[in-house]
Amino acid sequence: MTSLQRILYVEDESDIQAVAKLALEMVGGFEVKICSSGEEALAVAEAFAPQLLLLDVMMPGIDGPGTLAALRDIPSLAEVPAVFMTAKVQTNEVAYYKSLGALGVIAKPFDPMGLADEVRRIWEGADA
Repeated sequence: MTSLQRILYVEDESDIQAVAKLALEMVGGFEVKICSSGEEALAVAEAFAPQLLLLDVMMPGIDGPGTLAALRDIPSLAEVPAVFMTAKVQTNEVAYYKSLGALGVIAKPFDPMGLADEVRRIWEGADA
């Protein structure tokens, strides 16, 4: 099993970006590339070659589901696992995100100290 190292995180709120980046890098030991929009993610994702896509759902411009669909159109990213982060975690909403191809959904607000473990747990479940 490959260990998870590179995460592309798409989130439009700078304070959430900062907390998540710190949590994932300092606690989790991951290399994290932050994008502030779906458009930015589409511009840099292929060069970064992420092993996991972590996507906010509600964003101006292209939202998380739209960003995932567009990233799936890039051949080298078509199979990269994706996880959505959102405050909308009702059972039907989670089922919808999974129907789009997400491995899992992380609820916001998230616990910064537990975020890396939660990401790793979802990743390992997919990679098993």
